[in-house]
Amino acid sequence: MDHPSSADLPRAQFLAERAFTTLQRFVHVEAVSGGVLLIAAASALTWANSPFSHSYHALWHLPLSIGLGEFIFSQSLHFWINDALMTVFFLVVGMEIRREIHEGALSRLDQASLPIVAAAGGVIAPALIYLSFNIDLVRGQGWAIPTATDIAFAVGVLALLGRSIPVNVRVFLLALAIIDDVMAVLIIAFFYSGGLQFGGFVVVSFGILMVLGFQRIGIGLALAYTLPAALVWIGFLMTGAHPTLAGVVLGLMTPVLPIPMQEHPLKVVSRIADALRSSDAVSNKDMHRLESPLRQLRVANREMLPPVVRIQIALHPWVAYGIMPLFALANAGVTFTGIDLSAEGHLVMLGVGFALVAGKPIGVIGATWLAVRLGWCRLAPGVSWGGVCLVGLLAGIGFTMSIFIAMLAFSDERLLASAKLGVLSGSLVAAMLGLGWGARYVRRERRKTGAHLS
Repeated sequence: MDHPSSADLPRAQFLAERAFTTLQRFVHVEAVSGGVLLIAAASALTWANSPFSHSYHALWHLPLSIGLGEFIFSQSLHFWINDALMTVFFLVVGMEIRREIHEGALSRLDQASLPIVAAAGGVIAPALIYLSFNIDLVRGQGWAIPTATDIAFAVGVLALLGRSIPVNVRVFLLALAIIDDVMAVLIIAFFYSGGLQFGGFVVVSFGILMVLGFQRIGIGLALAYTLPAALVWIGFLMTGAHPTLAGVVLGLMTPVLPIPMQEHPLKVVSRIADALRSSDAVSNKDMHRLESPLRQLRVANREMLPPVVRIQIALHPWVAYGIMPLFALANAGVTFTGIDLSAEGHLVMLGVGFALVAGKPIGVIGATWLAVRLGWCRLAPGVSWGGVCLVGLLAGIGFTMSIFIAMLAFSDERLLASAKLGVLSGSLVAAMLGLGWGARYVRRERRKTGAHLS
């Protein structure tokens, strides 16, 4: 059966398909998602400092309940965003880490060693700088706030610099940010999950066993894992650990290989396509005869990609354009008139801001230089020290994860507001410095390329 070409399609349908294809490419551009995140943060700040600021704070405290029979679980909208929706964000983080361990920047020790050393420096230096401003126990709880890098913002700013940035510089930044996420997750698990109730781990274990059992019997439908995933999340909530850790655990368990099939998925698609061409079931719309081959086609199409890739691709637009902007909108709204920049408040703000702007570059560049100087590692081809400086500056963009850790570190609203202001101002300055240095670096790289070609 002949199918119409693009020239035969109605113009409206043709334009709609082209627009949808363009939109699909658009939503996977890191610079765009970073821009949306920035707009959400700016909107939150504007709203929280407008005459309607009371409505901003009231909105996030609205109760939202789910229930079944006599069981009712009621929490604020803020809780559902920060503790439930952000679990999906951490699920994507976990899958990114799993994928990189399997076949990416973390798959070989010689490739991963330099970003690991750089990321360690980028955690230690900002923490020490923060603690030099905040030595008492209460303010000192925020030591981990400036240690995290926001992948979306950092890679988005790098994308704004264009294609003149060497590929290996981008890979270095991605690997550094991923390892940074690993360290941030470990920090949250070990330092911000106090008073654990071990009974909850029974529920977590049961959920994990269900996931392993489903994988063992070859269930590839992602929807089937909703129940065990919910059990893991509830279990972590019961333990007193932050429930978003469930996302990381489930992401790390996501298979990196498709479910084995008797035939390769491409052969299945080809065989069924040939059978349908020679059959009159399609033209007659015989659903009884089409049901089985269409089901086989769906399975083959699903297993073209491993779950760790397929689910990550499916979730990316929802996380980048829904969950993260919503998190920013709910948490970046610092009311300036309500901030108490007394001795305690301004030291927290300065500690966070200075640690992001100066501590991250010092830690990343210093640890990289030391590792190369001692012969432990070497820079990848195309990565100059100018590129390392660019990565160090962009690593100071802490936004999403830094605000998340700040909310775990401080129960005092004054200190939390000061920490958020330090994150926002420090991340903005780091982004501007990164763009400034990056523009200079790009011009230098273009001159080198021109001189080489001449």
